[in-house]
Amino acid sequence: MRPIRPGDRGPAVREIRRVLADLDLLVPADGRTADAFDPPTERAVRAFQQSRGLSVDGRVGAETWRALDAARWRLGARTLYHAVPEPITGEDVRSLQERLLEMGYDVGRADAIYGARTARALAQFQREVGLTPDGSCGPHTLDALRRLGRKVVGGRPQWLRESDAIRQSGPTLVGRTVVIDPGHGGTDPGVVVQDGPLRWNEADLMHDLASRLEGRLAAAGVRVQLTRGPSPQRYLPDTDRAELANSLGADVFISLHLDEHRNPDAEGVATYHYGTDNGVTSATGERLAGLVQREIVARTGLRDCRTHAKAWDLLRLTRMPAVRVEVGYLTSPGDRRRLVDPRFRDRVVEAIVAAVQRMYFPIERDVPTGSIDVSELRAVVAAGRAPQS
Repeated sequence: MRPIRPGDRGPAVREIRRVLADLDLLVPADGRTADAFDPPTERAVRAFQQSRGLSVDGRVGAETWRALDAARWRLGARTLYHAVPEPITGEDVRSLQERLLEMGYDVGRADAIYGARTARALAQFQREVGLTPDGSCGPHTLDALRRLGRKVVGGRPQWLRESDAIRQSGPTLVGRTVVIDPGHGGTDPGVVVQDGPLRWNEADLMHDLASRLEGRLAAAGVRVQLTRGPSPQRYLPDTDRAELANSLGADVFISLHLDEHRNPDAEGVATYHYGTDNGVTSATGERLAGLVQREIVARTGLRDCRTHAKAWDLLRLTRMPAVRVEVGYLTSPGDRRRLVDPRFRDRVVEAIVAAVQRMYFPIERDVPTGSIDVSELRAVVAAGRAPQS
């Protein structure tokens, strides 16, 4: 859909304003301005995006529209159950999932989708409190959820669960599946900068980076899948990219992007993982983001813009540790000079490979940032395969 922007008018703007008013982010307007995307509406949209962990641009694109549509529902306003083939989605589902996570039940990621895993977790809760374990959330189940305090105190059950799964899988990269997502592509070139006679765009640079990363990971024994080729016919939405990673049963998902800003002094690398405004996070995604960020900063010298929690569809809908890396600002002359250098992109690749390897090391056996020689990973794989050749 075309983003709805400040200055637009029409029924879609009226609906946006109605939802924002229901969320107490906007004062209801009179008939003359009810369908106008005016400055107060833009401020309310920005506040909503900030609260939901979305990109704060003041426009209503497809992702913000889905979040607004989900926000219509408050927990308790309707009965929730596992519907097939179209599952129930909404902010009430996310609230229920976060409540169950707080109590130690395994719903996976709080993705606002009432799937089979959420239904099983709720049925387990119902069974333990003496309710009919039907996996649906009606008034009696909701009352029980509200009465009971946290089941797990002093820890993060999802962190323990995810960390144990990583530990049990072992430290080797051989045989793992990594999906690499070069951002944009097709009809969407991403950030575009004219630099004298040269014209650089985010989609091409990130596909080159992804291809280099694919080669390094494959040499370390990893099965690698890219979400797109160098010149796709169409732009692949983030929801489809997440669905591809899920269908492949990926162990890790890495999305590569470049940033932009009207101020050319804006520069540096930032890494994002799934997380919400009230602290619910993908524990392994958060750890991977931290490792990727530290390794890139140490190996490239890019300014450290830190890690951040976001609820973007790309991070919310993937069912494995997932990160989005903004490798630098193409609009920064300094960052751009480095990003267009293939040798620099190779250093970024080495940093990401080292971070993925470190994620599978037990925390007590982790190594200092910047200390892994990525070329040794390939040598280890080659040595291991030599007897079979």
